[in-house]
Amino acid sequence: MTSGPAIRTGASTDPDPSAAVDELYEAIYQDKASLVAFFCSPAYERSTLEAKVRERFGTGNVIGCTTAGEIGGLGYVERSISGFSLGEDFRVVVECMDGLRAFDFPSGQAVGRRAMARLREQGVTPSRANTFGFVLIDGLSTREESVASSLYSSLGDISMFGGSAGDALSFRETQIYHGGAFRSDRAVLALVSTRYPFTVFKTQHFVETGEKLVVTAADPERRIVHELNGAKAVREYASVVGVPVEDLGPSVFAAHPVVLRIGGSYFVRSIQKVNDDESLSFYCAIDEGIVLTLARGEDLVRNLEQTFESVAAEVGEPVLTIGCDCVLRNLEVGQRGLRDAVSSLFRRHNVVGFSTYGEQYNAMHVNQTFTGVAIGRGR
Repeated sequence: MTSGPAIRTGASTDPDPSAAVDELYEAIYQDKASLVAFFCSPAYERSTLEAKVRERFGTGNVIGCTTAGEIGGLGYVERSISGFSLGEDFRVVVECMDGLRAFDFPSGQAVGRRAMARLREQGVTPSRANTFGFVLIDGLSTREESVASSLYSSLGDISMFGGSAGDALSFRETQIYHGGAFRSDRAVLALVSTRYPFTVFKTQHFVETGEKLVVTAADPERRIVHELNGAKAVREYASVVGVPVEDLGPSVFAAHPVVLRIGGSYFVRSIQKVNDDESLSFYCAIDEGIVLTLARGEDLVRNLEQTFESVAAEVGEPVLTIGCDCVLRNLEVGQRGLRDAVSSLFRRHNVVGFSTYGEQYNAMHVNQTFTGVAIGRGR
């Protein structure tokens, strides 16, 4: 457990869901907590875990999600539960959005405005200097872009980050916990106001190579690309990266992502899986006519070190870093034998979070990034 200004963190690797929640409770419980958040492996029996969380933590501002891997006191962990609590000197409001299939832009704006109004009712004047937004969303909903852009548009200058729930690369069911129950087709927004220094950040370690892939046939609603450069998507991608079609999978996608240029910056558009019809499913929004560029990775560990150096320059050594780390980064770290080095950095900077099916950063839904907020100790 990491002590700090009204912040507690903890984790459990106990395979029994009841025992795991009990262990997490002992680590992070505090009287009058303003927010409890947890991130759990989909390997846990869900109804048992749900009931135990409800029993131990109640049904107030308690949020969580299933993951594609957890981050806690040991760094990268699997088949575990990790979490944190914020004390009563934080001001937090939580809004839940169910029925994402019918979600639209005005709905998201209304949620954001309601959250801002509720903070004001607590005597807070929310601004970029004292408040940040934290989002958790069903990672198979395909609604992340709409949720992120609509919420952010209603928050004024307040920064926002978040992650898409996972299910350990099964791609069957991802769920969000709120109000005492897990649900799919759901998102939650937590607006957190604090007097402690904090900074919301994003980092990625890819640069473009110049190799272009034009999307010539796609199903944007389902995030599926049928053709690249006028050829079957799977075959063209395999040809460009120099890998046999039969070898394509998460490991190759992690090592050879594609990026999209938006407003002078490159954002990763990660591939999720190969489909039977030789199309490619993506984690992010995709459309016909866009030009993707093959990217290559630079030094992930050094990039992460530099990110934390910048964070520390702003807020000091973090008491808590809430981290949303793309599952494809997790896979790359494993492939390259970097797990110990990255886990060490996570431990040193008190990162609690999870491996995601996508990340949110302000109005954007992105891939293969590490997004989060670092909260400092203050004077």
